[in-house]
Amino acid sequence: MKYKFAVGFAFLMFAVSGNLFAQAADKDAVRIPLENYLKGHATGDGEYMKKAFHTEGNLVFIREGKYTTRSFADYIAGFTGKPPADEAQRKRWIESVDIAGNAAVAKIILDYPSVKFVDYMSLLKINGEWKIINKSFYAEPKPAPAEAKKP
Repeated sequence: MKYKFAVGFAFLMFAVSGNLFAQAADKDAVRIPLENYLKGHATGDGEYMKKAFHTEGNLVFIREGKYTTRSFADYIAGFTGKPPADEAQRKRWIESVDIAGNAAVAKIILDYPSVKFVDYMSLLKINGEWKIINKSFYAEPKPAPAEAKKP
């Protein structure tokens, strides 16, 4: 009886630790497309975006009060291959990631001199690789710096 209990307990611990290892591995793996997304913004290189996004998907957002979509292909085509002129003043980071099985969501902050973007990414693990399949975002304009007062 003790042997059966010991074997059962060992199996349970192995299963739990294996699941925890898989979760930790997925937490690292799901960050790969998110990091490529951030590198694409920093460098202006659309190749990073191609690594981040699935071939099918859209950006979804509100522009001038209207629901708007843009394909990933159109979005990626806008990358020039050069970093933005104000790159030194831009900050970007992954705020959070939540994973359930083969699905995940992530929140990314793009804090730029004139606007702060809050991006929400939906990701799926497709053929063993995490890809962004949808992006929705909010852009919060920042007030222009006050002009220097003249005496």
